[in-house]
Amino acid sequence: MPVLEKEYNGYLFDQLTLIEDIRRVTNCGNIEEIKTELDWKQRQIERKLFQKSLLMDGHVEI
Repeated sequence: MPVLEKEYNGYLFDQLTLIEDIRRVTNCGNIEEIKTELDWKQRQIERKLFQKSLLMDGHVEI
């Protein structure tokens, strides 16, 4: 499926945000906080992955 440049840039910004957030907690040196942050980020990604697309539901006309 082709991806528009704007959409692709959004994916890249999401990935940069993940790295920035994880780097923020790694500076504290607390491995438990890092694990908590990783778990949180994984839940955020999974929530996005499992959302049903509006295009698939027929709610958006192309």
